[in-house]
Amino acid sequence: MAEQAGAASDAIDNEVLEQWRAHNLAPLWLSPTAHKPPAPPQEAHLWEWTTTRPLLEKAFSATSPEVVERRVLQYLTPYAQRPEDEYTVGTMLACVQCLLPGETARPHRHSMGALRFVLEGSGATTLVNGKPCPMEYGDLILTPAWCWHEHRHDGDAPVLWLDALDVPLHGYLGTGRFQPPPVMDMPETLPDAALSAVGFLPAEGLPEASHSPVFRYPYAEAKKALASTPAAGDGSRTIRYSNPVTGGNAQALLECTMMALEQGRETTRRRSNASTVCVVVAGSGRSRIGDKVLEWNEKDCFTIPQHNFASHEALSAEAHLFMLSDRDVMRRLGVLTEETA
Repeated sequence: MAEQAGAASDAIDNEVLEQWRAHNLAPLWLSPTAHKPPAPPQEAHLWEWTTTRPLLEKAFSATSPEVVERRVLQYLTPYAQRPEDEYTVGTMLACVQCLLPGETARPHRHSMGALRFVLEGSGATTLVNGKPCPMEYGDLILTPAWCWHEHRHDGDAPVLWLDALDVPLHGYLGTGRFQPPPVMDMPETLPDAALSAVGFLPAEGLPEASHSPVFRYPYAEAKKALASTPAAGDGSRTIRYSNPVTGGNAQALLECTMMALEQGRETTRRRSNASTVCVVVAGSGRSRIGDKVLEWNEKDCFTIPQHNFASHEALSAEAHLFMLSDRDVMRRLGVLTEETA
């Protein structure tokens, strides 16, 4: 292909090429990307919590939410080639946010969808459109696009959580928008108790919103759901975080699931053109992703870049993986592909 392009370039008068360039025209047959076979998949990457946690400690004294809006360190792909390459994998950016006792992070909102998954500590609260969401280990807190959100910490030890956003997608589309306080146009919210009975919804008063009216998904409830979910043929059990009104994903564009693994049994190898961020909520194990084997422990974070076959195996009696995927992006675009080995 390169030889053909070179021959085609030699056959074109340089003066003609310059005339095209001056008019911002380019011949497709000389494109460095068109009609080429796809690049090999990116390799998986692992951030071990035993290494990450001491480095996060340095952020406690480096700055505060009063100065920098949010005290956040980003999990950046090793494939980043420039400072603007702010992504973890696929269309997702995963980070760790830190809040110290007595601190607050002021309210703001943005067009990017975001979520919080609690990794350490207790006593903090995220308010989403004014609705308090206590933050305990393993809890998932949603902050959907254009929802006001702020954080407060009344506990006595640092609280750390995974922040995940679809920032890279909005960066590509040019749709990223941010609004600082003062808070305005605060919508009404429903108490979670109004949505807690399976099979029943309020006949009136449901918010007219495109996102889930539930913002907090406690780990305690996730464990109950995992225990009662039928096992797959490989022994694993998987639940999907959902919007109780529609049955769809809890968060648009950021699909959230949790998987319980059976000790000593490798899951079916699966491949997709969607990418995944995994957080180890409980236990230890290993994952085979492409040609790479990752050994993981509690609170570790790792990626499954698109087009890699991946399987997982628990080495402990209990192992839970929280998995965040851009599968919904691919599905909405009509290009999602999935297969098993």
